[in-house]
Amino acid sequence: MSVERFPANSRYQGVPTAEMPGPDGRPLVYLRRRFLPDPAALTAVGDVAVAPGDRLDRLAAAALGDPLQYWRLADGNDAPRPAALETPGRSLRVTLPAALGAPFNGQFGGGDA
Repeated sequence: MSVERFPANSRYQGVPTAEMPGPDGRPLVYLRRRFLPDPAALTAVGDVAVAPGDRLDRLAAAALGDPLQYWRLADGNDAPRPAALETPGRSLRVTLPAALGAPFNGQFGGGDA
């Protein structure tokens, strides 16, 4: 059965699917559970300070260039409830997604150095 793929910036990209029989016997495809990664295992690439009035989507836009990447801030800071990260004065780790957890070489843009 064909399943729509999630966009590359989705936290669900790469999460496997499974099937179960529906009431009429046809297979129903569903997304398996996404487990939160261990923040200590994620590669840090920087940090961002939370100012009064900041929202996680705006912080992600500033730090990562994409407001839909807010989930990376939640993953990197052990926050199952992302709104808890919006406390002014807090410093948030900016990390690579778990799938891109290679050691950071200090350069952005995929250089070999």
